[in-house]
Amino acid sequence: MWIVAASLALHSPFGDPLSLEGVRRLHTGVTPGGVPRAATSVGLATLAATSPEAAFAKGGEFGIFEGRIVSLAHPTVMAALYAATLYAGFTGLQWRQLREIGGKVSALKKLQQGLAPEIPEQDGAAAARSPEYAALQSQIDELGATRKALAKDDLRSKHYQVGSVILGLGTAFAIEGPVNTFLRAQKLFPGPHLYAGAGVVVCWAMAASLVPLMSKGNDAARSSHIAFNALALGFFTWQLPTGWEIAIKVIEKTKFP
Repeated sequence: MWIVAASLALHSPFGDPLSLEGVRRLHTGVTPGGVPRAATSVGLATLAATSPEAAFAKGGEFGIFEGRIVSLAHPTVMAALYAATLYAGFTGLQWRQLREIGGKVSALKKLQQGLAPEIPEQDGAAAARSPEYAALQSQIDELGATRKALAKDDLRSKHYQVGSVILGLGTAFAIEGPVNTFLRAQKLFPGPHLYAGAGVVVCWAMAASLVPLMSKGNDAARSSHIAFNALALGFFTWQLPTGWEIAIKVIEKTKFP
């Protein structure tokens, strides 16, 4: 407002109700103080450029939230969460493998019960170990070594902790992305990236909702949990090319901070 007032003061001299002085300045290009109109315009433009509200996009209405740092928070966090999703999938499958080893060992031992450990002596030959029994015992020993190695990694806790981070940060920044876009552009851009992102969040929520049933040993819930997370990873992977394109546009159209 003070810029407009200064401009009016320069261009509306006192005692000229008919604006006759304005007609003279129109032809001469000179202000009442003898300063060229172009110099006056440049001065006012400089004052406007150095005013605080001109530092951000959209006239600084939302301040730093329109800047590059906040705008790049969504792609940065989501890239980290993609790597976390891969790690969560790896630890989840290993935990499932560890949990199933006990059942496999029990099944192999049951098969051993129907076999003799050794072949009786025949024609003076010493008793030999049964090949079938030895093969089963080798599998049991191998599974036991695998179970011992996996048990040291505390896979269940790692999988739960990483999954909790993905669910919390992922949901928060899946919302932050569209909100930041609206602050900068005053509109959203519905398309494959937005729809796939919504699908990822829904899959995360569905997978997390099955955890209580999984803790009670429900195998159907465990299989559905894996299926939802696999679908979320598929949507997430599909977003990578469009997400990269959007990030490049954000860098081009925003400034620090």
